[in-house]
Amino acid sequence: MSTHSAHSAHSAHDVKNEVRRYVVVFVALLCLTVITVAISYLNLPTLPAILIALFVACVKGSLVASYFMHLISEKKAIYMALLLTVVLFAVLMSLPLFAHSDPIVLRHVP
Repeated sequence: MSTHSAHSAHSAHDVKNEVRRYVVVFVALLCLTVITVAISYLNLPTLPAILIALFVACVKGSLVASYFMHLISEKKAIYMALLLTVVLFAVLMSLPLFAHSDPIVLRHVP
């Protein structure tokens, strides 16, 4: 057996494992989507329904980001950029709360 054919077999095995991993993640995303739809039919109170739906959405988003966007094998710099994005997003989303409690804004808004 030549070196080239051994390398090809190893590559084919790696590809097969990668495809299997993507199929498992895809099936997990399908199951989580079914769970999300099922939650909508449970007639839960609003807050628990939103919290459960957000949890399922976070799990789905992390699966997509980790496997389909290949973040699971990235360097620390990618995680730092992602963390910075999350922090800045939280700051931007909280700005209306601070503006709403500002006395100057409250006097000038009808």
